[in-house]
Amino acid sequence: MQLRSRTWVALVAGAIFGFSGAIAGDVMAGRRTDPPPAAQPALPWEQARLFAEVYERIKREYVDEVDDQALMEKAVRGMVAALDPHSAFLDSEEFEEMRLSTMGSYPGVGIEVVTEDSAVKVLRPIEGSPADQAGMQSGDLIVKIDGTDVGADLAGAIARMRGPEGSTVHLTVRRPATGELLEFSLRRAKVDVHSVMHTTLEPGYGYVRITSFSETTAEEVGRAIASLKKENPEGLHGLVLDLRGNPGGVLEAGVAVADAFLNEGTIVSADGRTADARFRMDATPGDLLDGAELVVLVNGASASASEIVAGALRDHHRAELIGHKTYGKGSVQTVMPLSQGGAIKLTTSRYYTPSGESIHGKGIVPDIVAPDPEEPPADLRVGDKDAEPLAARDKEVRLALDTLKSLNALAPSRVAAAAKSRAVK
Repeated sequence: MQLRSRTWVALVAGAIFGFSGAIAGDVMAGRRTDPPPAAQPALPWEQARLFAEVYERIKREYVDEVDDQALMEKAVRGMVAALDPHSAFLDSEEFEEMRLSTMGSYPGVGIEVVTEDSAVKVLRPIEGSPADQAGMQSGDLIVKIDGTDVGADLAGAIARMRGPEGSTVHLTVRRPATGELLEFSLRRAKVDVHSVMHTTLEPGYGYVRITSFSETTAEEVGRAIASLKKENPEGLHGLVLDLRGNPGGVLEAGVAVADAFLNEGTIVSADGRTADARFRMDATPGDLLDGAELVVLVNGASASASEIVAGALRDHHRAELIGHKTYGKGSVQTVMPLSQGGAIKLTTSRYYTPSGESIHGKGIVPDIVAPDPEEPPADLRVGDKDAEPLAARDKEVRLALDTLKSLNALAPSRVAAAAKSRAVK
């Protein structure tokens, strides 16, 4: 999400850095808040003296000389990190990386990468990006960037591939299929990161996969469903919404996605010590599926904003959840820019599903637990005519499709039962 001029952004943090393996790194769910009052409590004198004493001992007696700035940064990092696993100090580069991860576009070469077998591997080139146009392929291993070895340094590789639009970066890549080394000179450009993919599973049944929640996700979901309706002129009877492996993202994007399938009711609420940490977000009228059946796929890597969507759709009885228990990330962080650059990401509240449940540390157990051991979701490979159908490649997608058909078979009896209940009342 864009950072407003007020400079404060409340964030429901995504699980952990590298959780999704996509370009963004530590993905978070975000919400805007107001700054706090200017007055700050004074540092207790005894604690200040303790800090000064330890600081002086390190400066005078530590085996290696330590730079003042570096030592102070380490002290701040340790102080914030000791609070909980999701609070952190961000230097200026980390802060910028976090900002870029939520925007839906960035200047770079356009590849999603993961660390695998002690190497940085191309997950996929983004369609139309400089890397895609140059012929880079899924599975390529990045050996060097501008002549410098990469190794398994995912964060370093991402940072070095990004840069000013129009500048050039040189990649040395090993293609495992042939073993040959390939050289690519890529001109960086603005890359639109698409977090939504879709396809028709069978006539009348669609599939939408969300890999993360960025500023553009809700709009992309709307376009995907419009496209599915066009592909299925007889109408959509059901949709599989795949949130497996989705570590979270911009909170407002997650809320907008849940709202797209709900007509009313609370989507998420949060409680904390300050006024800004307490909020509730509600659905507005309008269902993109016009009441068609909905199944949501989740797993242990579905976190944060993904759990907000899954929890809201479950609590409002709008969707069946299938898969494995979710990650359980239910705390809210506020990212506070600092006067000398950088920021701190501080836990300020916890969020709750519409039923009032906190999923923090517990996750969400799906309505139908998949019988097989958890596996990563299959590649979508939209438009690949040689690819086996998705429902045949992915057992959980097959289970979701079968569940949609069963729900539709039961629909007439469920409608009749609801009408009878209303008549009795």
